[in-house]
Amino acid sequence: MRIVINGFGRIGRTVLRQILRLPAGHSIDVVQINDIAALETCAYLFKYDSVFGPYPGSVEHTDDSLIVDGREIYFTCAPDISGFDLSGVDVVLECTGRADTRDVASRGLKAGARNVLISGPSAAADVTLVRGANEDQLASHTIVSNGSCTTNALAPLLRGIDDAIGIETGHMTTVHCYTGSQPMVDAPRGPLERSRAGGVSMVPTTTSATKLLGVVLPQLGGKVSGAAVRVPSISVSAIDVTLTLKEPPEGGVNAQLQKIFQDSPVVGFTNDHVVSTDMRTRPESLVVALPETLAVGGRQVRIFGWYDNEWGFSCRMIDMARLMAAR
Repeated sequence: MRIVINGFGRIGRTVLRQILRLPAGHSIDVVQINDIAALETCAYLFKYDSVFGPYPGSVEHTDDSLIVDGREIYFTCAPDISGFDLSGVDVVLECTGRADTRDVASRGLKAGARNVLISGPSAAADVTLVRGANEDQLASHTIVSNGSCTTNALAPLLRGIDDAIGIETGHMTTVHCYTGSQPMVDAPRGPLERSRAGGVSMVPTTTSATKLLGVVLPQLGGKVSGAAVRVPSISVSAIDVTLTLKEPPEGGVNAQLQKIFQDSPVVGFTNDHVVSTDMRTRPESLVVALPETLAVGGRQVRIFGWYDNEWGFSCRMIDMARLMAAR
């Protein structure tokens, strides 16, 4: 699979780290990286990462290449990739965060690539797909949104529970680390509370996962509400979900959850009393914390789960790209 990474920010760099960690003989070839920032800066930010630590190998660069462990990757600095020759490229990973219009979202196709996978919510995509929830709807779509990190954590969980037991209603709160959309000092950012310094306060806000859930799982549209609290943590987030089920979970909440997701590639479990930093670089979309589950009155359950909003989501980008390229 030949891919291009367009946008070498948090997700673009994390995807490359993961690909470089794959065992020898893997089938992913990163043929080009594009970003509007200078190559020297991008190489530095790849080598030294405040979340995942320094890259364990060598990172160098020439005028037009990023060189990692002696492997040379062509690097360009352009605001628009539509003028490139990307013929032979299977998937462009559109990681700029700017693919909100059809024009921007389709630039990889215009350059000759077969597919574009967007690393976030986008109304310009043909379809929004989440591994473990609705990837069977890929069909022949060539511009796909990978949804959001929270949607990737929530949707597979709810899909499995709804299929096995049935969900009447529910509410999800994501306890989410701060992101680049928040200022580090008080500064105007649209909603008033989002204008406050992200590193010093818990900030109540909204989450795109609420809307995306109805897109990914229409059968649950309007049944599950959602909210967010941004917290002063640099990585790893959590979802806290309360559901009213159609019937009591057989054998208890934990037994039923482990039965439903025993073969899931994206939902994992921990029985340990962990904190957020313990979950860094976990590859699952969600890691259910079994000591935190509760049941009230038989049909009402509380489920708490962790997700590395950068690492886990980047794993799903690679998974989805493989599915798209394999058609």
